[in-house]
Amino acid sequence: MPKFAAPALVISECQQGLLHPPAGAFSALSTQAADRDIVGRTAQLARTFRARSLPVVHCVIAHRPDQMGMLPNSYLGKLAIRDHLMIEGSPDVAIPAELGPEPTDLVSTRATGLTAFYGTNLDAMLRLQRVQTLVLAGISTDVALPGLALEAVNRGYDVVLAEDCTAGSSAGGHDFMVKNMLGMLTRVMPAAEVIPRLPA
Repeated sequence: MPKFAAPALVISECQQGLLHPPAGAFSALSTQAADRDIVGRTAQLARTFRARSLPVVHCVIAHRPDQMGMLPNSYLGKLAIRDHLMIEGSPDVAIPAELGPEPTDLVSTRATGLTAFYGTNLDAMLRLQRVQTLVLAGISTDVALPGLALEAVNRGYDVVLAEDCTAGSSAGGHDFMVKNMLGMLTRVMPAAEVIPRLPA
């Protein structure tokens, strides 16, 4: 079985404000994430990466308290501004303890925009680790993961979606995005098929 070239696990937006949001905000997404146990599955995958000295990267949202740079030019932007969601220093932005970050993990923080490469040091962090393959986990298959996958492909990375470590705001929407967009940008497989392809 061919191994992935220089892989890193990239965990998208697994944060308390999205996994355990206030009533009404992202409740459908949090329900899907819980039903699919993406935190537990991703934590297990992350432990395997760390055990093999492979990078684990957390991509997180942490808006400035003054909301500088945020624009109401999308539904998500309007919601975040109106309800002061995912503010730096608030409980919203915390990563579940089960996922880390561990001392060897990398964290890339985004204050504005909708995708992980926008306005961040993510690309530089990956290239300095000589990463060639991104294994994506986390949320959401609605917006963040398709955007991350597309931007990664444009930058020359190979991309794998650990499908059972991801969720969207509905089961039907998740399946549609995996089949019709993410399936065109990534190799889609469960975490159990990712592990045998990791370098020892």
